[in-house]
Amino acid sequence: MSDISASDVAALRSRTGVSILECKKALEEAGGDQEKAIELLRKRGEAQAVKKADREQTEGYIFSAEASGKVAIVLLHCETDFVSRNPDFQSFGQELADLAVNDGADAVKNDEGKISDAVNQLGENISLGDVQVIEGSTLGAYVHTNGKIGVVISLDGGSEDLARDVAMHAAAMGPEFVSPDEVPQERVDQEKEIWKEQLAKEGKPAEIMEQIMGGKEKKFREESALLKQAFVKDPEKSIEQLLGDASVASYTRLAI
Repeated sequence: MSDISASDVAALRSRTGVSILECKKALEEAGGDQEKAIELLRKRGEAQAVKKADREQTEGYIFSAEASGKVAIVLLHCETDFVSRNPDFQSFGQELADLAVNDGADAVKNDEGKISDAVNQLGENISLGDVQVIEGSTLGAYVHTNGKIGVVISLDGGSEDLARDVAMHAAAMGPEFVSPDEVPQERVDQEKEIWKEQLAKEGKPAEIMEQIMGGKEKKFREESALLKQAFVKDPEKSIEQLLGDASVASYTRLAI
C-alpha cells in the first residue's frame, strides 16, 4: 500500500468534496494516483463535483437576462474558448442568468450543484466569476457579440434606448469610473510619479511643472470617467452631454 500524505488527501477532497476518509481510501486503492482515485469515487457515486487540477480558467462568457425593473449579468469561467461556445455551456450560462433575475444573485451563488454538473458534463473546470442583479427604473444592458464584455447601465431619467447606448459605449471604451472625482487619489499619485520622471527627462522648467501636472491629472481623471468620454457614436458629444437631464445611477461592467 502506498504512503498517502495528508496533503494528497486534502487536494483530492478539494477537488471532489468527498470526505477525508473516503478520499484516503480511494487514494490508497489507486496507489496515490489522483485521477484514478477520482474515477473510483465517481464510479461509487461519491464524487459529484470534480475540479480539474492545475488548469486555469482564462476563457468564459457573459450572460444577461432581463425582467421588469431588473437586469441580471453573469460571468461564467471555463478553460477553453471551444467550451465557451459549446451549446450546452451557453444554455447553462443563460439558465444561471435567468435564475438570478428571477430569484436573486444568491440563488446562483449558493447552488454549487449546477456548477458541479456542468463540470462533469463538459469535462473541464467551470466556475462562477461574478453574478449581479441591477435594479432601476431605466435600465440598459449590452453584451458584446463575442460574450467577453457585458455592461449594465441604470439611469435616473432618460430612456431605455439611451441607457443601452451608454452601455454600448462603456463596453467599447472601458471607463473604470462614472465621474472624474471617483478616481482614487492613490491612482492619481501613482501616475504623478511617472509624469514627474517624464517631465524631468524633458527638462521642463520647475516653475511650470505644477501647472503641467495639474493638466495631466485633469486629463487622466476625465479619460478614466464615463461622463467625460466622447460618445463613440458621436464624438462631438460627451456622455454627459448625451445624457442631458438624465444621470447615471449605477454602472456595472464585467469583462473576460
